[in-house]
Amino acid sequence: MKALILVGGFGTRLRPLTLSVPKPLVDFANKPMILHQIEALKAIGVNEVVLAINYRPEVMLNFLKEFEAKLGIKITCSQETEPLGTAGPLALARDKLVDDSGEPFFVLNSDVISEYPLKEMIAFHKAHGGEASIMVTKVDEPSKYGVVVMDENTGQVEKFVEKPKLFVGNKINAGIYLLNPSVLDRIELRPTSIEKEVFPNIAAAKKLYAMVLPGFWMDIGQPRDYISGLTLYLDSLRKNSPSKLASGPHIVGNVIVHETADIGEGCLIGPDVAIGPGCVVESGVRLSRCTVMRGVRIKKHSCISSSIIGWHSTVGQWARVENMTILGEDVHVCDEVYSNGGVVLPHKEIKSNIVKPEIVM
Repeated sequence: MKALILVGGFGTRLRPLTLSVPKPLVDFANKPMILHQIEALKAIGVNEVVLAINYRPEVMLNFLKEFEAKLGIKITCSQETEPLGTAGPLALARDKLVDDSGEPFFVLNSDVISEYPLKEMIAFHKAHGGEASIMVTKVDEPSKYGVVVMDENTGQVEKFVEKPKLFVGNKINAGIYLLNPSVLDRIELRPTSIEKEVFPNIAAAKKLYAMVLPGFWMDIGQPRDYISGLTLYLDSLRKNSPSKLASGPHIVGNVIVHETADIGEGCLIGPDVAIGPGCVVESGVRLSRCTVMRGVRIKKHSCISSSIIGWHSTVGQWARVENMTILGEDVHVCDEVYSNGGVVLPHKEIKSNIVKPEIVM
């Protein structure tokens, strides 16, 4: 079985992290975002993953080579020379996706994090006998999204309503699809949208079905949602694999700590924290709702909340970092400095306070 992951563009919403690596390689819960998806696909029998990409494919492929061997899965690239939207890449990768088996293939948006109930989706797809299945998720404020209007009993999709003013439903496209090869006959090789052009046509032919996603879902393509997604992901680990979470007198709530990280005395860590490989957290540090990426050093008595600390950065003693501060790679925050929502580009030294959210070039 095959799968296509829509990797796409430049990841501008997650800068400054994406100035160092393409967005799918940004760490989420101590492994690159895209690896969560590839592992889930491998677990249900997918043996080839095609990455639809238009930005630095060599970086992606070099990085994923080691995982190809480790996971025993073939990973290839389909490179766009111009952005092709969300459907054009399927037409471009047609030869890689279609084989003699006639089997359906998965398509995933690379920003989506969930419990990936792909096995259930295969069963759902076989049962309804339509041409395409999409995963939908319930949201509290449907007016901000494109809403999928569907038959609650059969799952058949009736129509899509973009940012409805009046309530028509509370389910939105979750960015996980299972498509028969015949869907590719509906897609031209040009910039085109799967959500706005292809799916409405399949729905009009009464061949599109939606399955409501069990468990959590989040598009983690921007910092605030990345932090919220981490909370949901760790909560899911608590339910499904609690042994992966850290425990001890200095841990509060759900926390993951890489085995190679070193944590000092008298720290208070959590809730909702991920500490990456090779990190050093000195004594008396307070961490909550944050991600600390590989090779970071956090010095004594500093406090970090609701922030992302990029690779190999340093936070000085008695420093305070909060309110969606994002430190790019190799940023050094000096002792006793306060950052209130600073977005700091890579390789910078911060010697004075950032009192209101701003970008530090």
